[in-house]
Amino acid sequence: MNSSGMTPSRPIGAYIIGDEILSGKREDKHLLRVINTLAQRGLMLSWAQYLGDDRERLIGEFRRSLATDALVFSFGGIGATPDDHTRQAAAAAAGVPIERHAGAIALIEQQFGEAAYPKRVLMADFPQGVALIPNPVNRVPGFSLGHHHFFPGFPDMAWPMLDWVLATHYPDWRVEPEVELAIRVNGAGESQLLDLMERVVRDHPACKLFSLPSLKPERTIELGVRGQRADCEPAIAALQDGVTAAGFAWDRIADRG
Repeated sequence: MNSSGMTPSRPIGAYIIGDEILSGKREDKHLLRVINTLAQRGLMLSWAQYLGDDRERLIGEFRRSLATDALVFSFGGIGATPDDHTRQAAAAAAGVPIERHAGAIALIEQQFGEAAYPKRVLMADFPQGVALIPNPVNRVPGFSLGHHHFFPGFPDMAWPMLDWVLATHYPDWRVEPEVELAIRVNGAGESQLLDLMERVVRDHPACKLFSLPSLKPERTIELGVRGQRADCEPAIAALQDGVTAAGFAWDRIADRG
């Protein structure tokens, strides 16, 4: 598998799986890691979803995303205990059987020797036709099904596996980092600037506009745009001119990005 035919403009999604996350027994750390890892390449998540250990729900969600052109990272549920359903759900969603992967067997045998049997080898059962993702911690691999990549839930394993997938399969997925340009408008309500916002969105479609009102300690709006700097500079200038024309004072916020 390689990144042929895929571009950074394709959506990028993440599944974070496990009842322990939804119950609060464990705190998720994967989402922020994915966001930061992608940001180093100038990329952003399009969506993220938390899911419990519910096989039918997982099948439905995987089937939906497999039908798209999204690049998807999935964390958790690829073990062999009864509460792990990710491997089986991915196979059902793709319409392929589960089969024991020869390469995964070899890796597990190398790691555990005779102790690989009879239970640890169950973690070599994957959807038919997958590619393996090497695990630098204990050699029990994850797997790639098309442009869906499945990792264990343990951060010390999953994060280097995520890095490996990006470096190996998507080395060219890099874009110029986006910038965020904003002003802080004093004393205005969003409704008073709505026409201006709509005009900027219409005239500068390459930028994403945001408006973050605050009532304390005083009434302000953080108003700005995010995107490539060349696109956003004229957009923020239009916002500044429009706010001034509307009779409100503003301060420029330090650029982010």
